[in-house]
Formats: sequence, C-alpha cells, structure tokens
Amino acid sequence: MELDLKTLTYIVVFGSFALYFGIAWWARAGTTSEFYAAGGGVGPVANGMAIGADWMSAASFISMAGLIAFLGYGGSVFLMGWTGGYVLLAMLLAPYLRKHGKFTVPEFIGDRYYSKTARIVAVACLIIASLTYVIGQMKGVGVAFSRFLEVDYGLGLGIGMGVVWVYAVLGGMKGITYTQIAQYCVLIFAYTVPAVFISLQLTGNPIPQLGLGSTMADGSGMYFLDKLDLVVTDLGFKEYTTSVLGNNINMFAYTLSLMVGTAGLPHVIMRFFTVPSVKAARASAGYALVFIALLYTVAPAVGAMARYNLMNTIEPAPGENLVYEQRPQWFKDWEKTGLLVFEDKNNDGKIQYTSDEKTNEMVKVDRDIMVLANPAIANLPNWVIALVAAGGLAAALSTAAGLLLAISSSISHDLMKGVLTPDLSEKSELRASRIIMTLSILVAGYLGLNPPGFAAGTVALAFGLAASSIFPALMMGIFSKKISGTAAIVGMCSGIGVTMLYVFQHKGIMFIPGTSFMGGMEPDWFLGISPNAFGIVGAIVNFTTAYIVGIFTGPAPVEIQEMVENFRSPGPAGAAHAH
Repeated sequence: MELDLKTLTYIVVFGSFALYFGIAWWARAGTTSEFYAAGGGVGPVANGMAIGADWMSAASFISMAGLIAFLGYGGSVFLMGWTGGYVLLAMLLAPYLRKHGKFTVPEFIGDRYYSKTARIVAVACLIIASLTYVIGQMKGVGVAFSRFLEVDYGLGLGIGMGVVWVYAVLGGMKGITYTQIAQYCVLIFAYTVPAVFISLQLTGNPIPQLGLGSTMADGSGMYFLDKLDLVVTDLGFKEYTTSVLGNNINMFAYTLSLMVGTAGLPHVIMRFFTVPSVKAARASAGYALVFIALLYTVAPAVGAMARYNLMNTIEPAPGENLVYEQRPQWFKDWEKTGLLVFEDKNNDGKIQYTSDEKTNEMVKVDRDIMVLANPAIANLPNWVIALVAAGGLAAALSTAAGLLLAISSSISHDLMKGVLTPDLSEKSELRASRIIMTLSILVAGYLGLNPPGFAAGTVALAFGLAASSIFPALMMGIFSKKISGTAAIVGMCSGIGVTMLYVFQHKGIMFIPGTSFMGGMEPDWFLGISPNAFGIVGAIVNFTTAYIVGIFTGPAPVEIQEMVENFRSPGPAGAAHAH
C-alpha cells in the first residue's frame, strides 16, 4: 500500500535531518581553524558540492523558478546575474583571497587596507547584507514546513531554526561543509526528478532543458513556449517569452547588480578558505560551476511548466473556468497556508484568473509556492512531492547555515579577536562564536516571522548591499596596489549609504517593476532602476569615491604594495590560521 503524503513527507524530511545531525556530530569542530575554515582540509570536489549547496539558497530552489514562472523572460536576470557573479568570484577573487590565507573577508580587508576601521566597516556591511539574505532563507523554511508538515508557519520556522542551530553551532565550518555536501545531493535530486517527470508529461522529452524548446506531447505539433504564450495572453497577461523587468536599462542594471553582489557575498567567499591550496581553490570553483549549472539550467523549464500547469488547471479549455467546488486537492492544501487565495467576485462559483485586478478572482498566488506545488499540480506520485519538500528545506538550511557562520565569525573573529580583545584565547573565541551564532539564529528567526517581503525580493536586496560595499573593496584591494585605507573606507560607506538611502526612500522596497500586481514603474526611479537593481549604481559610487579620495590621500605604504604583489604572484599560499 502507498503511504499517505503527510506520513511520507515526515519520513523523508526527518530522515534527511537525522543525516545532517549525524554528519554534524561526526565532523564537529574542536579548534577555531576547524570552526572557521574546516581546518583547510576539504578536497576540491567536496568543496565544489558544498559551494553548490551554499549557493543554491531557498531563493534559487523555491523562489527563482517562481519568479521565472510569473515574470517570464524578465525573470532570467536572476539566472544570468547569479551565474555570472559566480564566474566573477571564481576568476577574480577566490584564488587571491585563498593565497592571502586568512579566514574571513573583513580580515582580508583589514590587512589589505592596514586599518581596524576598514575591518569594522567591512563587518558592518557584511552583517547588513547577510542578515537581509538570511530573512529569505527563513521565509523559505517557514513556507516549506507550514505546507508539508501542516504546521503553523511560526512553528515551522522554529523547527528550522533548531535544526540549523544543532549542526551550525556544533560543527562550525567543518560540520557545515559536510552537511552541505549531503544537502546538495538532496536538493539537486529533489529539483531534477519532478522536472524530468513533468517534461515527459508535457513534451515527451525527459530532459527538461530540451523539453522547454520541444513540441507539445498532445500531438498538436505546437511548440511548448508558443502554447504557453497563447495561454497567458488569452487571459490578458504579458507574453511569456518577451516580457522584461521594467525597461531594458533596469534589466541590465539588475543583472549587473546581482553579478557583483554575488561575487561580494561573504558566505560563499569563505568556502574558498577551506581548501588546502590556491590550485584546489580554482578547481573547486570549476566543480561548483558544474554542480550549480545542474540546477540553474533546469530552472527555466521548471518555471515555465509550473505556470502552464497552473493556468491549465484553472482554465482547462479557452473560456471554460474551473468550478471552485471541484478544485483539486493541491489547491485546497495551499489555501490552508494562506499563500493561495480565491475570492468569488461575481458569485458564479467559478474561478476567473485574469490580469485585470477588477475581475481577477485569484487574489493571491504567492510565487514562492510554484516549485513546491508543481509536482502536486502535475499529479506526480507522493514520494516525489515529499522529496521536493526535503529539497526545499535542504536549500534553505544550507544557505542559512553558511550566512550565520559568516555573521558569527565576523563578530567573534574580526570584531572581538581582531579589534576589541586581541588577547582572547582560542577556547574563548570558539565559545564566543557559538554564543553569537545562537543569537544570530534568534534574530534571523524574528526577521523570518516578520519578513519585509517575499523571499527572492529580500534576497535581491542583499545582493545589492553586497555589490555596493564589499565587492568594490575586494576588487580594488587585489587589483590596485596603491589604493589607500582611507579611500576604501570612504568608498564602502558611500556605496552602501547611497544604496540604502535609495531603497528606503522608495517605500516599495521589495518591488519588481513591470509586474501587474505591483503597478509597474515608479515615476521617480533613477533612470527607471528599481531599488533591488540599484546595487550596481552603489558600486559605481564606491569605486568613484575611493579613487577620488585616493588622489588626495596618496598611495598605500610600500609594505602593503609588496603584500599585494605577493598574493597576486604565483607561488604557495599562506595557511589559513588563527592569530
């Protein structure tokens, strides 16, 4: 007999948690080197997998395909920006940072700009960007738990916090690394299996990437994307394959902002400190790109097919609407979570789903449900639906753990050990890291309960903050020997300052332009650039200000210029060590 969905989901989800706990106990950290950098002993393939899991957050797993499902071609900025940023990070930053041989991004900035102030500013920028990012992960955890374990959103979030606390606080970077390898396996399997099934159903092609460009399996000879365009335009929505986010300048700025923000995100950069050599850092970057591509190339197919299946359920034939009382079980399940809301405006008992707000009766279709609901909409077996639940949670938890480690190490290692109490013993520093991580999880949980927007929107803002502050400081630190500490500090402050000012000045902080439910472009946006895409403007302000200030403050000292020469030249890397 087949187990019912709830039982099966509990078995799969809690089975995966037991695996993470076991790994965390086996790989628990005993030294600060193990806590911050896994002792520098992780192999390139293993590190590539861990980077993949760190990378593929709840936003990648849950929200990205949901955004592509509703924004169509415009949603591709997330794919292009995040992947392009990864290439930037792998080529321009990771090998040099590994060669320098320290634990954290603020530590590198403090050394390179010979200034405790620079280190403190970097810690502040890191915490602002990482906390903003972790909210998105917590939202993902809450959404997945509340639906699949049929518990309250707040309780689901609490369970997720407890799970992260056990393996992140116990294992540090060492425990997180090996847990993330397991999480990568869970999430990639969970993402691709339903996609293969659905691609086969709709197009007869088992490879989702090819299914997206194939003809329909219904014998009509029509290409899948043409059929999808027809379905959405019939209901008044924008054509799926040509929609853009706002205008072309905004699309370009959004992509660039995500790219440079990605390359400046500290929780991923930290992963490169866990390998034994610069060569291994380069190799793990290559492996990670392959592991990431497995999910990122499937996402457009998942998004498009989810949108088609949703539309097809609600309007099975042109002009024929689904009777509300006959709605399928998945519809009822998601209604319970409040993420899917129907309002019968004309009292005919049928579901009208259109782009016109006056007549549209699907008053809420949360984008974040698309990937999670997709297998149920397509009538896939229960074990596939349970697998997707475990995958969504693996994605959210793996990134949350990486971010929380970045936050706690920046406070305990950079602020306490590096600035406030330099004579802190290793044992005390380890204890401080664990206490700070516990506090970080509590803060993240609070923000997850009161989130300032939906998951991917919040995440996009985090990339903008990292783009405007951390990325330019790292780039100038590596590729400009002469840039001074004062110049870098003023640059970081002005970059993140301008970005935050712009974001908070526009109250629609999480809005994406050009989508019907958000009312399109705001008239006072600078060049039509939305707040989420403004990070690239902040980065330009950062670079420009730093170079202007650099002219007046003169070049960096000779020994700093020699240090830059050293980590830019080939040769053995410094070991990641505590000091």
